[in-house]
Amino acid sequence: LAATQPSTNWHLKENAREHHTSKFSSEELIVRRGQVFTITFNGTEKPEQNLIFLAETGPKPSKATRTLATFGISSTVSKEGWSAVLQSTNSSSVSISISSPHNAVIGRYKLSVQIGSSPPASLGTFVLLFNPWSSGDDVFMPNKAECEEYVLEEFGIIFAGNKNRISGFGWNFGQFQGDILNICLSIMDRSLYYRQDPVTDVSHRHDPKYLGRVLSAMVNANDDQGVVLGNWSGKYEGGKNPSSWTGSGEILQSWKKSGFKPVKYGQCWVFAAVLTTVLRCLGIPTRTITNFSSAHDADGNLRVDEFYDADGNHLERGADSVWNFHVWNESWFTRNDLGPSYSGWQILDATPQEESGGIYQCGPASRHAIKEGDVDLDYDCPFVFAEVNADCMYWNYDSATGKKTLIFSKSTEIGDSISTKAVGRDDRVDVTRDYKYEEGSAKERDIFKKARKKLGLEDKFDPTAPTQEEIEQKPDISGKFKVAGSLEVGKDVNLLLVLENLQSDAKTVNVNMTAWSTLYTRRPVNEIWKDSLSVTLAPKEEKQFPIKIKYPEYQQQLTTDKTIQVTALCHVEDGIQVLVQRNITLDNPAIDIQVLGEAKVNKEVVVEVAFTNPINAEVKDCVLQVEGSDLLQGILELRIPPLKASEKSSTKFKLIPSEAGPKHLLVNFSCDKFADIKTFKMVNVIN
Repeated sequence: LAATQPSTNWHLKENAREHHTSKFSSEELIVRRGQVFTITFNGTEKPEQNLIFLAETGPKPSKATRTLATFGISSTVSKEGWSAVLQSTNSSSVSISISSPHNAVIGRYKLSVQIGSSPPASLGTFVLLFNPWSSGDDVFMPNKAECEEYVLEEFGIIFAGNKNRISGFGWNFGQFQGDILNICLSIMDRSLYYRQDPVTDVSHRHDPKYLGRVLSAMVNANDDQGVVLGNWSGKYEGGKNPSSWTGSGEILQSWKKSGFKPVKYGQCWVFAAVLTTVLRCLGIPTRTITNFSSAHDADGNLRVDEFYDADGNHLERGADSVWNFHVWNESWFTRNDLGPSYSGWQILDATPQEESGGIYQCGPASRHAIKEGDVDLDYDCPFVFAEVNADCMYWNYDSATGKKTLIFSKSTEIGDSISTKAVGRDDRVDVTRDYKYEEGSAKERDIFKKARKKLGLEDKFDPTAPTQEEIEQKPDISGKFKVAGSLEVGKDVNLLLVLENLQSDAKTVNVNMTAWSTLYTRRPVNEIWKDSLSVTLAPKEEKQFPIKIKYPEYQQQLTTDKTIQVTALCHVEDGIQVLVQRNITLDNPAIDIQVLGEAKVNKEVVVEVAFTNPINAEVKDCVLQVEGSDLLQGILELRIPPLKASEKSSTKFKLIPSEAGPKHLLVNFSCDKFADIKTFKMVNVIN
């Protein structure tokens, strides 16, 4: 009989190395399913007596829900269930190899042992995660470099800006830092699914499809007091501006510290980044994806309608919208519910845009299903298909009469330069071809028709749709905005409006122009500038009109997204109207990081951050925020004195790296005139 409570040696280092969990900083054993781990315990006087082990998880463990396993000693590892194999014994202790099934429920387990007829004695707890390195697991990823990137990498690059000017900023996912794993486990236990039926919820936690969907709901605060509260108003009092975050750790820790109150505030990339952290932490390979000119099709007709008044102002009318960019996630797992060709990358989106099944959650939608127009498959394929494929309709709306006139429609506008970070490099990879066939190709139009048919849109008369006659109208002139010079915050914006007469007779055109500051969702916030001109174009003539928007005109009005929408609505005498528009994203001034000397584990190294004030006015309220996994604990915040016009500031601080390898330092600089200037630097830490 066991004389005392057994004491357990979990062989933390060796097991973690075998299970790719060494990056967690935990005193608790963290292992992956479907793979053997070894423990040693004493307190067994006669180890050859029958040992029966119990592994249990969740509020009411039972064999029926696969949340309780009892298993004895066997001669070999079982492929099906839990098993234990005797490794070695001596007079006071016994070494056992335990393995879990490939489809075990993930989460925190209690492990006990029953020796002979005595009651079970607790050996302690361990955490079981998904295992992308194991070929039997639903999340198995055969390419090891991809496992490293999509599960173990704590640094990411999120792409933003607009399709004419793509920019990227660094993000610290930090899935292995401090208490993040425990926070991820508590996220699962706070979902609506768990609250409604904890036993069933826990029993589904073997399935990445299920968990991906549940977590896409929990990362936003809608419905369930989830992690991040969205705010697209342009006003962020009472919280942090979404563009000021540099990593997920601060957000997840704030959520826990506040007693699980939603963290203020997030926009799409924040939701996507936090979901990446949670899924990578649990062992599901995950990445962020940015879609440029992303459609939000609120009414499910695969069409987005935009409305403009006669002056060219973009009206907030109707629920459809086109965002400069939108960020979502792809996670890698099999779709045994749909069949093998739909396995691989699955789209999940935690940004609360539309309800699905009554709550704000989205996915998993198979990327292959999106490409092939199989919009009838689970989950939320029509919404995701529209994000990358919807047709755009631009209307002139007269508020006095309520009459709307089609200006033009475009089928190649939406879903541009779909981007993600490269594996093992800080570069952009374009994955547009994995979402759709080439724009303008016959195949792409066929898939669009197939999707419309599956959604029952082909046969229905749609009174809001433009007539064929309206669609086929040919304009007499064409127009475009060209950028002349650099687009930088603090400098004047110089553009050219280029108008061309396509006809062989002269045309008189009256042009109404506006410029509005917008959010990245193209939501108009403040009018910056307006003007009008009248011009006669000779047959086939092209004319250019310079436009200047001065810094003082836009400085107070600019949002932290630094985006301006310029519109020219051209009224052609005796012809149809022509809409010319351009979305501009201004660049912040640069900030420079230098590492002074060699970065070594546990040794101090000095870093210098330099910034030059580019405008001829003082900037004040300057704050520098620094973070980076394995380079410093938490977030370093430094206040910097005001800078006069053209003055350069240089700030030094010390790091003590805790681990060797390529690490990333992220810097965010803000002041009263420039919001959230971001940069990152790779620091190679040596032993």
